[in-house]
Amino acid sequence: MSASRAAGGERLVWYAAYGSNLDSARFACYLRGGRPIGGAHTHLGCRDRRPPLRDVPLLLSGTLYFAQESAVWGGGRGFYDPQTNGRMPCRGYLVTEGQFSDVAAQEMHRSPGTDLDLTRALAHGRDRIGPGRYETLVCAGELDGYPLLTFTAPVALADAELNPPSAAYLRVLAAGLAESHGWGPWRTASYLASRPGAAGHWSPNAVAALGPLVVPPSE
Repeated sequence: MSASRAAGGERLVWYAAYGSNLDSARFACYLRGGRPIGGAHTHLGCRDRRPPLRDVPLLLSGTLYFAQESAVWGGGRGFYDPQTNGRMPCRGYLVTEGQFSDVAAQEMHRSPGTDLDLTRALAHGRDRIGPGRYETLVCAGELDGYPLLTFTAPVALADAELNPPSAAYLRVLAAGLAESHGWGPWRTASYLASRPGAAGHWSPNAVAALGPLVVPPSE
């Protein structure tokens, strides 16, 4: 598989977002730069700050789980294990290969500006480019002729050190699921509360009680 080119000659890929980037306003901070609502880190943004060409709801085979400690949100980060049973809701953003590389770099706490070599991920479905939290690339197939790419931790769910997510993180995930998949509050809360790392620490009622993500008024 290879990244396909758009009419203008740019190589395009789908970025399959499954964590906080389910929410388009939060994802825009990775594209344009800025700090997300409830977050503790300001992102540099991409070289190419244009919005995605398209975005679509997706379901990938595998499981969302929460582990490690997020410097942005506190609590566990969301990771993807494609080898486990289940279906994971995500949001596909059609972006250039350079934009995907810059988003991935920011998730890896690297400086954006260098295109990733996607050859091994596209050929083999997976490529570990480093030991860190989001330094394993996954190609989950293709859609409309463009590859579906995301990133996750190198460890499988069975070997992960689970950690419950923070309220701020769950709130932005819930907003993204509602925005991209049209899920109601109870379905969203039940799903998030059942994910490994959250299960046993968050109940559906507690997640639902967090309420909607509120945009602060402009100064």
